[in-house]
Amino acid sequence: MNRDTDVLVLGGAGVDTIVHVPQLPLPYADSYMIHDGIRTRAGQTGDFMSLGLAALGLLTHHLDFLGDDPEGDLVRALHRERGITLTAIPQPAGTKRAVNLVGPDGRRLSLYDSSRGHPDDRFPEAMVRELAGRSRHAHVSITQPCVHALPVLRETGVTISTDLHDWDGENPYHEPFALAADVVFVSAARLADPGRTLRRIAERGRARAVVATAGAKGAYLLAGGELTPVPPAAPPAPVVDSNGAGDASAAAFLFGFLRGEPPRRCARYGALAGAHACTVPSTRADAIDRETLLARAAAEPEEEAAPVTGP
Repeated sequence: MNRDTDVLVLGGAGVDTIVHVPQLPLPYADSYMIHDGIRTRAGQTGDFMSLGLAALGLLTHHLDFLGDDPEGDLVRALHRERGITLTAIPQPAGTKRAVNLVGPDGRRLSLYDSSRGHPDDRFPEAMVRELAGRSRHAHVSITQPCVHALPVLRETGVTISTDLHDWDGENPYHEPFALAADVVFVSAARLADPGRTLRRIAERGRARAVVATAGAKGAYLLAGGELTPVPPAAPPAPVVDSNGAGDASAAAFLFGFLRGEPPRRCARYGALAGAHACTVPSTRADAIDRETLLARAAAEPEEEAAPVTGP
């Protein structure tokens, strides 16, 4: 079968309502005046991954459940405007949605509406098999329907990546994703020992590369048995919002991965794209493009970093 799609993205379609608050955590009060406005826009993790990949020139196909509702229309319109193929399976419970509280420093707190799905939601196996068979790579969101698609993806021979987000390293829900993927992304925010967690993922699963992002501190990369710190990239403009930075970083890493670049170079792409994303207001769905990413990578040579010792 001809693999004419670069990346199949599974799950993570939905809308976010963005609320800029005076501080996080937000102290209790009867009410707050939100002078920047409260806006709802399409774009959850799978949407942002698809946008980031497409902006980097990768032919992307997004598969998820969507409701026949105004929120679903926003998601469909976003994909249509950006030229991203979207296969939407009807979801009677409605399109997934969330509220993001964003502080003055760009940090966010996300409140997810978990009622927009059912435990028995499944992607049709034949559909997953067909789409994966036409794809070079599959990126899997950690939504419930996706875990059941992992065995089918593996059977097709497509390489897999996933983002565990703010996993604590212990919650068993995340393990099937971590152990089935060839490339694993995770936030270091809740990891007591990022290096130990990355090594456990690699030892127990099949990952060729594992990346733990650490915000302004950069990231950690485990590849070839070597744990290496990834220096942060300087944002090209003032930081306004960290929403979507992890997705942007993962998309840029995969851009390098699918080009056959070494893991260190892929991680550098990720750092640059993540820094760029932090300068984009969360009310906009923009991503760094291929030309800009490659130009910044060429202008900012990768720093030599010593491997991290210890567990």
